[in-house]
Amino acid sequence: MAAVTATAPAPPFRLFAVTVRRIVDLSPSFRRFTLVGDELQHFADNGFDQRIKLILPLEGAGITPLPANDDWYAAWRELPDHQRNPIRTYTVRQTRAVDREIDVDVVVHPVSGPASRWAEDAVIGSELVIVGPNAQHDGPHGGVDFLPPAHTDMILLAGDETALPAIASILERLPLTARGTALLEVPREDDAVCVPSHPGFDVRVFGRNGRPSGELLLDAVRETAPQLLRGAPATESTELTDVDVDSELLWEVPSDEHGGPAREATALYSWLAGEAGAIKAIRRHLVSELGIDRKTVAFMGYWRLGRSEN
Repeated sequence: MAAVTATAPAPPFRLFAVTVRRIVDLSPSFRRFTLVGDELQHFADNGFDQRIKLILPLEGAGITPLPANDDWYAAWRELPDHQRNPIRTYTVRQTRAVDREIDVDVVVHPVSGPASRWAEDAVIGSELVIVGPNAQHDGPHGGVDFLPPAHTDMILLAGDETALPAIASILERLPLTARGTALLEVPREDDAVCVPSHPGFDVRVFGRNGRPSGELLLDAVRETAPQLLRGAPATESTELTDVDVDSELLWEVPSDEHGGPAREATALYSWLAGEAGAIKAIRRHLVSELGIDRKTVAFMGYWRLGRSEN
């Protein structure tokens, strides 16, 4: 009898070699990169706030130093600093498997690191690599943090410009019956053109225009959240464990043991993302001051004011 060779299961995430097909300036602060590659036929379209990583080219070396084996990450970590391709996290804006394309929207600002440099220098045909969800994987991929209970009366989406692509994708994927409010703080009022409408959502976009980051967003949440609760009974106020956002990751996505929503039903589900200091203050207001169940509040500190990772 011939020996049967076991096939290793497909991993939830894999590498996708891509090139830039299109570059479009959507607004003063946002630039869309359409990335194309034959391997994207196997890119899983999970929608909502699906995270991916872009592995960016090194100056003078491109993508060549990136290890090509299955254990690429461990090999990448072993490379000397000058040979290690920068890796940055983004949100998939749209996926078109039939065209083998995905869109990634990037915040444009003065060059301060590898990502902002790439956003300025990339041209049609520029090469890079995506770490993204593998459609050949038989199971959940992870990387989606929008997990509202099946029975949710109202939804609050709040974030700054770094969260805009995720909030835009969530709004486009939610059913028409969904109800809630989306609050976005962006560099300029003109950036509002990047945010889609939803018939069940009050979408408000605030142009910062030089004001301190997070100030407008926090004020808007304080005004809006009590209205969304509509007299729903709150839990007892919870004293949250302090997180030092200068040295610790501010990130909590309530879920059950299977990776689904942590609650079966809630009056209000909140998804918060952006600058860590602002998100920490918004979370404290919702949970400690309004008494909202912390298992219905997902929050992600995407970046920290004064600390560049771009």
